[in-house]
Amino acid sequence: MSKPDTVRFRYNQAILVAAVIAFIGALPLADARAYLLPVLLVPLAVGVWAWRAGTDADARELRVRALVGQRRIGWDRVRELTADRRGRAVARLDDGQQITLPAVRGVDLPRLVSATGQTVPHAG
Repeated sequence: MSKPDTVRFRYNQAILVAAVIAFIGALPLADARAYLLPVLLVPLAVGVWAWRAGTDADARELRVRALVGQRRIGWDRVRELTADRRGRAVARLDDGQQITLPAVRGVDLPRLVSATGQTVPHAG
């Protein structure tokens, strides 16, 4: 369970609804032939991804969650938070690695930084 001072970013839950509808729509196809049963795995995987994937941030670290697993990154390793050309948030680490933060857009960066307990200076 997340602490109150944890900022959570998740994808729009409409993706989860679409995955449920796609699963129901694929049932007749998967029922037609046994070799088509794996077709049901696609909307199931999309649904689990939509429910699970995202970014959590608190004063100690960033947690980047994917379909399977998560990665914890301490704020001391983050050198820069920026937005890429497509408007997605990117964390540049001290070793030069760049990590795209799932479900975080460039406009969400002030809210992400506020999780650290620091403030964002206004660009003037």
